[in-house]
Amino acid sequence: MMKHWNLPFRYWLLSVLTILFIGLLWWAREMIGPLIIGALLAFLLNPAIEFLSHHTRMSRSWVATIVLLIGLGGVIALSALLFPILIDEIQVLFVDFQDILAQIQVLLSQPVVILNWELTFEYLIPDLTRLLSENITAIPENAFLILEATSKNLIWGLVILATVYYLLRDWLHLRDWAFNAIPQDYQEDARQLYSEIKQIWQGYLRGNLALMVITGVMFSLAWLAIGLPGALILGLITGILTIIPDLGPAIAAVLAIIVALFEGSTYLQISNFWFAALVSGVYLLLINIKSLWIRPRIFARSVHMHDGIVFIAIMAAVVLQGILGALVIVPVLASAGALGRYIYRQWLDISPDSLTIRETGAKNDPDR
Repeated sequence: MMKHWNLPFRYWLLSVLTILFIGLLWWAREMIGPLIIGALLAFLLNPAIEFLSHHTRMSRSWVATIVLLIGLGGVIALSALLFPILIDEIQVLFVDFQDILAQIQVLLSQPVVILNWELTFEYLIPDLTRLLSENITAIPENAFLILEATSKNLIWGLVILATVYYLLRDWLHLRDWAFNAIPQDYQEDARQLYSEIKQIWQGYLRGNLALMVITGVMFSLAWLAIGLPGALILGLITGILTIIPDLGPAIAAVLAIIVALFEGSTYLQISNFWFAALVSGVYLLLINIKSLWIRPRIFARSVHMHDGIVFIAIMAAVVLQGILGALVIVPVLASAGALGRYIYRQWLDISPDSLTIRETGAKNDPDR
């Protein structure tokens, strides 16, 4: 007959397992990012999987396989279509970049006279042409490092793909397994908490889609107003890249500035340089409006958090964890808040109904 574990032994075993789990997470910390990306992609595709599996006679496994294969085929076809165009654009951009370097060298080689004082700036920078050529010739020497980085990224891509597929295929089984692992008396609470957290992430997704649309429309109208060539495409790119906080719009802004510098305005009678400066100013104005006002308000409504907390959390995540941290920090904090409210109610033995009544009364209190 098996001996029952006493309470001290249970606590000791729980402590050991917790330490081992934390150690495992630390050892495999590089996998956390790809797994999170895979989970986010699976979450985005899950509504389509549920819709197709509900309205067709196919199983969820077949639907997940078909959707993933169609998505991969679309990505491959789009890449094959755009790759030659991208190569041509890179070659043109490289030639233009060499011209810009040559013009900068000529400009810096000319002395500037101010009040009979002759200033030279040529010594301030190295020979840009020589520096560029050295970097280009160094590419074959770094071929092994490039190959290693490419292989590593390919492996992480496969990890993300496998995570997306298995989560889409087996999510219902995983969810039921997790609920069944909880004691029977607490399963209903777990299901309610899961539903609340699911609504938070769905609201965050809707907020991101709304932010992408608003940003794309705003920048498209601004670029059209000042006569930037390709205004609609550049505005669309800005809206899509808004999913990457701060870095995404900055990449789109660099593209817009390059277009302004080489193409100029379609109707403003100013030089290309000053038009590029105008594009930079418009971008800084609009991106600050988006970051300081639009984004915090949208996310505050979608995940029910104060807009100031949302702004500070996003900025801190960008600094501490980079792009991936900024992508998930808002719903993670909102989910932690939902979990904290549940623990608070359970700790003080407060029923959710009484807490809701108290919060509603506080909102309706005229003295607040």
